[in-house]
Amino acid sequence: KFDSKVYETSGGLHGVGVSVVNALSSRLEVEVARGQKLYRMAFERGHPKGKLEDLGKVNNRRGTRVRFKPDIDVFGGKATFKPQRLFKMARSKAYLFGGVEIRWRCDPSLLKGIEDVPAEDSFHFPGGLKDYLAAAIHADTLVHPDIFSGKSGRTGGHGGCEWAVAWTADADGFLSSYCNTIPTQDGGTHESGMRSALLRGLKDHAERVGQGKRAASVTSEDVMVGAAVMLSVFVREPEFQGQTKDRLATAEAQRIVEQAIKDPFDHWLSGNPVQANKLLDFVVERAEERLRRRAEKEIARKTAVKKLRLPGKLTDCTNTAAEGSELFIVEGDSAGGNAKQARDRKTQAILPLRGKILNVASAGKDKLVANAQLADLIQAIGCGTGAQYRQEDLRYSRIIIMTDADVDGAHIASLLITFFYRQMPRLIDEGHLYLAVPPLYRLTHGSRSIYARDDVHRDQLLKSEFNANAKVEIGRFKGLGEMMPNQLKETTMDPAKRTLLRVVLLADDREGTADSVERLMGTKAEARFAFISEKAPYASDELLDV
Repeated sequence: KFDSKVYETSGGLHGVGVSVVNALSSRLEVEVARGQKLYRMAFERGHPKGKLEDLGKVNNRRGTRVRFKPDIDVFGGKATFKPQRLFKMARSKAYLFGGVEIRWRCDPSLLKGIEDVPAEDSFHFPGGLKDYLAAAIHADTLVHPDIFSGKSGRTGGHGGCEWAVAWTADADGFLSSYCNTIPTQDGGTHESGMRSALLRGLKDHAERVGQGKRAASVTSEDVMVGAAVMLSVFVREPEFQGQTKDRLATAEAQRIVEQAIKDPFDHWLSGNPVQANKLLDFVVERAEERLRRRAEKEIARKTAVKKLRLPGKLTDCTNTAAEGSELFIVEGDSAGGNAKQARDRKTQAILPLRGKILNVASAGKDKLVANAQLADLIQAIGCGTGAQYRQEDLRYSRIIIMTDADVDGAHIASLLITFFYRQMPRLIDEGHLYLAVPPLYRLTHGSRSIYARDDVHRDQLLKSEFNANAKVEIGRFKGLGEMMPNQLKETTMDPAKRTLLRVVLLADDREGTADSVERLMGTKAEARFAFISEKAPYASDELLDV
């Protein structure tokens, strides 16, 4: 099995994967139809239940079927699969092998409450990756109206390469790559070949149209800004970094991809020079923006108050380094005043906002650009948005949303989280966004005061911290502006005593997160109405802020 031919379409044949599945299964059965004969072998908890069985002759069957049942003793009494993930994987294989039909079937009882996964379906995409990319960017505005796509070599054979590329004018790009149908999330040599071919092609086009000097400073990163890319390559005996195979290390893959794409890209650009020039202008603008940002970094860092002309709003910290610095986004000038008195001047900056910010999930791009509050916030943070986001320009290591512990405060926090999710997703991915947890109640008995986060916490403290007959005075804070600065510092801002909640995106449910944000914060009011109707039976008067 270890000759080179079998590795033309496989990412590994050493049996490690099925060995692990076998070890974690209460039962595993393998059937192999080969040479018009059928063989079967069964295992239980990793051990064979007999020798290999010869089941006789079969005429119209070939291939391998593996069935397994996870061992619930190994998985703590519960072993479940995510139909959405398996459905997506099955569909991606059909895109990667354009023209191949894949049939999907799932027990309907496992799909209760799951709307986007059918019980039965079939996938057949003659256009392969181009079909996938067209569906993924159907709502985006393209810089060049056509998708650059093609194939080289035999799909599924050594040296085979397939690609689809489009440049979006109003959305962040992405690059999804595969080697022998294995997703390479961390890229690798095949992606390097793609970047090199696109860069060389654009620069050659610039020389042909007399724009060589303008394009001289363009890099592959500038070319990839706004580019939505699908890339699939098949190489013999691929080498990956690490057992999870997230990054391709085969040096030959770079040459295969670069040679496959360069000439077709030249012809594609030459076929429509007017649109090709628009694409060149788009990429050159990205390069000029990058150079401007580099020049700005070489200038000594000024305080945001002076640089952004926000004397009445942003109160900056004295620390000039991002590491250890914090920006508190607070609700209103009153809360902002208390926060300024409660802060550590060296490391904590305060930016008050006026009420509820713009909902960026339902607002157009023009409204976003024209919104003064969001402009102040973007400039204060310093790292830019969307494709222009630069981690190295981030001015604070923590961005902390600090709003009142009530319904309005939760609404403002949700609007801010939506803004960061849509405009600065890397800020969340890299662990810089937090929620402060201010108290809602103060419980006082004699000279002793304890703070409670919410109603449940209040009731717990009344039972655990005070005698049953004690007369406890319960004070409810209407907002951060009502708290004394020393109370705000003690409960919410002092790093030694406070509680912070870090905002995270679940790595295994990115699509679900995007769907939830669009459903609850997007332009379709009927989606929110459906959510409210669905959740209404679980609401009660105790949950309402009356």
